[in-house]
Amino acid sequence: MQAVDLFEERVKVPCIARELRVSGKSVYQWRRAWKAGGREALRSKGARPPPSGQTRRLAGRRTGRTRLDGRPGVDRRPGAHTDRAEVPHLLQRLRGHPAAAPDGLQRADACQARRRARRGRDRRMAGGDLAGGKTFRAATGAFICFEDEAGVTGRPPKGRTWGRRGITPTVRVPGRSRGRLSVAGLLCFKPGLPARLCYRLRRHTGRKDERRSLGESDYIHLLDDAHHLLKAPLIVVWDRLNTHISKTMQMLVAQREWLTVVLLPGYAPELNPVEGIWAHIKRSLANLAARTLSNLETLLRRRLKALQYRRAILDGFLAGTGLTLDRPD
Repeated sequence: MQAVDLFEERVKVPCIARELRVSGKSVYQWRRAWKAGGREALRSKGARPPPSGQTRRLAGRRTGRTRLDGRPGVDRRPGAHTDRAEVPHLLQRLRGHPAAAPDGLQRADACQARRRARRGRDRRMAGGDLAGGKTFRAATGAFICFEDEAGVTGRPPKGRTWGRRGITPTVRVPGRSRGRLSVAGLLCFKPGLPARLCYRLRRHTGRKDERRSLGESDYIHLLDDAHHLLKAPLIVVWDRLNTHISKTMQMLVAQREWLTVVLLPGYAPELNPVEGIWAHIKRSLANLAARTLSNLETLLRRRLKALQYRRAILDGFLAGTGLTLDRPD
């Protein structure tokens, strides 16, 4: 009758619901019954008896519970509470003893804390070979090439710079830019030889029905040009982009005996040295606003061209991933 006392004190329904830990809908129903019949209308009348003349049906045999008339039955074990659902007899006999869990299940005991979800250390990169029956033995003496792509727009990335005290440096950029540049980089390594950088750039002017990213033809042309330049087989390591693992790309890779493709593990940008190239280039383009898309393309080509001759920096990108190159036996 605590709800009736609160009704008489004219306490609001949300406050009553929080006080009694019930839903607001229940409180509204109680209040309507209290207004219609007073305090006696809210007195508990006990459980409803089953309808006369209706047979009791047993259901739920597969779950191990007995149901009477569509309602949970009672546990008829001696000394048990009559308001609790029936449990399987096997669990009754095992009361107080640890039950052996079947295969695939764990007991509800406190287990030892585990490490955070992350990629396992022993996960191999060679698990996603797209080259069909090709093997790495046939690719002995090949260049190991890492590939990745990036996009550059007219809005320059922000960076630190010098300025007068009390005056924040600002750079005016166009509020709306339709064009963008997509560039794919291929960083090639071979033990005993300097690193080589190849790239392919594509402009997107924002026209209707124009592709806004690189396609399978762009990637395969980049690999063909690198093979023509290096004159050696290629082992290409790249991520699981939808264009990299499409059926069209699988067919193009299968047609080239000198090409072997290896997929990086998921969520592993730290294993790709080309990511360091994009960070280096975008850092050099910080706070630099290009007037047109052609000017931005010229600047990007100059940055990539200068980086091709700085072999020590290219080797540093590989060292930053923690990967090493070993000569094949």
